[in-house]
Amino acid sequence: MKNIPSVDLSNFLSDDSQKRQQFIKNLGNAYENIGFVALKGHFLPTEMVEKLYDQIKAFFDLPTDVKKKYEIEGLGGQRGYTSFGKEHAKGRKEGDLKEFWHFGQYVDDPDSLDEIYPDNVDVEELPEFNVVGKEVYKALEKTGMYVLRALALHLGLSETYFDEFIRDGNSILRPIHYPPITSEPKDAVRAAAHGDINLITLLMGAQGKGLQVKNNKGEWLDAIAEPDELVINVGDMLSRHTNNQLKSTIHRVVNPPKEMWGSSRYSIPFFMHPVSSMKLNVLDNCMSSEYPKQFKDITAGEFLTQRLYELGLLKK
Repeated sequence: MKNIPSVDLSNFLSDDSQKRQQFIKNLGNAYENIGFVALKGHFLPTEMVEKLYDQIKAFFDLPTDVKKKYEIEGLGGQRGYTSFGKEHAKGRKEGDLKEFWHFGQYVDDPDSLDEIYPDNVDVEELPEFNVVGKEVYKALEKTGMYVLRALALHLGLSETYFDEFIRDGNSILRPIHYPPITSEPKDAVRAAAHGDINLITLLMGAQGKGLQVKNNKGEWLDAIAEPDELVINVGDMLSRHTNNQLKSTIHRVVNPPKEMWGSSRYSIPFFMHPVSSMKLNVLDNCMSSEYPKQFKDITAGEFLTQRLYELGLLKK
């Protein structure tokens, strides 16, 4: 039984105005209530998903000293490899039981940006790794654009409101490896309860159960999607911008039952960020006397930096 609503992006892309309106309504209602949906009809083909999983398994199987040469100091983990246990959830000291990789934005004209993004890191041992990583990045970025267009209409904004902010945005594709658990973890889980930083997160075919979301009653529910669906949730940036009208739901990845400790788990979220200059100030049409402004004015870049310190990825 599914615990999160399912929607089909092909209805929004349709010429049928009734299907479009129903999609916008269903998507908006889901994000106002639980903050998560399962999305069919996206731009990521199954064979591309399978190719990237094959490549990331091959990368994480490399010897530790080989992986470590792709861990670039001073970037706060923005590109390349981040080793096991380095990141922790906001407010926790225990490192999450995971290692991961970051693909970042592919900018054709970097001089057009206020700041230059770090270059993506090429894995010499696996030439296909970077090729399929870019393909998946672009497919998820395109999907996310249309989800945000539907949300813009739900919020009473122009359909393309978010386009200028996500074009060349600071988005991240993060393949994650949760290695087998070899001993009783001391207060550590694969990913502790947290909200995402960004506008929206698109999660492609997580392999194995483990992702849970917290509903309005404080209950933890398994977030289960069909093989051809993406799980998409609202992040803290979009929640701030909409005065919490759209919910950034707390979620976690729990440790498996002890009999499954010997198994790895892989997951590939795409964190859709805007350009750093985007103002996350609360939208006028999301405030009223009944719902006064809840958040201070801040830019996306300032908010991201603040959170990277809280996660332990940047050091003061």
